Amino acid sequence: MDARNRNDFSQGSLVGNILRLAGPMTLALLVNTLYSIVDRIYIGHIPDGKLALTGIGLAAPILMVISAFQALWSSGGAPLFSIARGEKNEEKACRIQGNAYFMLLVMGLSLTLLGYLFKAPVLRWTGASAETFPYADGYLSIYLAGTVFVMTGVGMNPYINAQGFGQTGMLTVLIGAVTNLLLDPLFIYAFHWGVRGAAAASVLSQLVSASWVLRFLTGKRVLLRLKPSDMRPDPAILKKMLGLGIAGFTMAFTNSAVSFAYNSTLSRLGGDTHVAVMTILNSLRELTFMPASGVTEAAKPVLGYNYGAKEWERCKACIRVMVLIVAGYCLAVWCAFMLVPGFFVRIFNSDPALLELGVYGIRHYYAMIFFMTFMMAGQNTFTGLGLAKRAVCFSLLRKFVILLPLIYLMPAITGLGADGVFWAEPVSQVLGASACFITMYFTVYRKLGKTEKL
Repeated sequence: MDARNRNDFSQGSLVGNILRLAGPMTLALLVNTLYSIVDRIYIGHIPDGKLALTGIGLAAPILMVISAFQALWSSGGAPLFSIARGEKNEEKACRIQGNAYFMLLVMGLSLTLLGYLFKAPVLRWTGASAETFPYADGYLSIYLAGTVFVMTGVGMNPYINAQGFGQTGMLTVLIGAVTNLLLDPLFIYAFHWGVRGAAAASVLSQLVSASWVLRFLTGKRVLLRLKPSDMRPDPAILKKMLGLGIAGFTMAFTNSAVSFAYNSTLSRLGGDTHVAVMTILNSLRELTFMPASGVTEAAKPVLGYNYGAKEWERCKACIRVMVLIVAGYCLAVWCAFMLVPGFFVRIFNSDPALLELGVYGIRHYYAMIFFMTFMMAGQNTFTGLGLAKRAVCFSLLRKFVILLPLIYLMPAITGLGADGVFWAEPVSQVLGASACFITMYFTVYRKLGKTEKL
């Protein structure tokens, strides 16, 4: 069977189609997360590791803004790309891919300039103290140089996956992550560059990944090649990509806003140790959610393709498979966090005060992690079918309407001060995820095949 027939998602086993993409994509997302996680693990064990870890955590909201603009064009274009493939409109799919690459380049250069101009005031606004500012500023000063590589490498990888080349997409991040893993100890310990060394290793690794993506998408193996002629801005395509990509952008941007709120509140009420714990919690969230994200990301091109091909029952089955797999995974993660939280804290740092507070933080912050099954399934169903406004609505509901106020209110409501901040996340997960999934079920799942327009 040739590549074109093998990657026709309207044929063959639906579970097989999803799992064939999910395995490589999950590994790719996990490995991609190691860029930041490995940095934090190495940095957490240098002298003054707790302060350095806090500094990197304070830089996180800025890095999340970069991810938000990357998601604008990757999550905005990839589902449209899959739908166009399902409609057998390859010319349109190629224009979508080319326009996405052009915009990722433009946004990468723009964000690099803005990052250097505003990083210092933003870090101080976030809550950087005199002790932690040098670490945060040193890390960002180097990391921002690789913004274009992050945008193009990570941003174009979904277009490789959407053509059914899940293993190639996995290699994109695997090559970069292995490079980062090898360079981190060399730059941090051997060269004694500290946080700057961690950032330099990330920049070089991202360059390798971006080069791999560009080489594959312009090569002979790919089904739909990336060509300069398709990079000419098309207002109609860009408008559609913006309309759909705003969902991924909002989800990533709200992560930045939430990270800022957590850091600033914990810095004010608790100090550097509380911010360091939140850095660990964010790292664990990135790492543990990646397998679930791999399944939902793998389901989206299959869902979009079958929606374009009007295979309604296969669309429904795709949603069911996604929910069941993610639910089982989230339950396993919850058990691990509740039973051995100290193990996860020690991965980053063994300071006694940090360990005690970290155990408390994990058990409360992740108390309702199972409900993220319904949030992820609902949002990815919306985006996979091109229903951007609904995905944006529930991202804003959970994070802006529910979570952000709770971050500021929970210290007073619980009477626990800074420790009460950790209760905001589980409450928002229960309320936000329930609303998202119930709405998806009644407005999408039950209507597939019964109406022309969802």
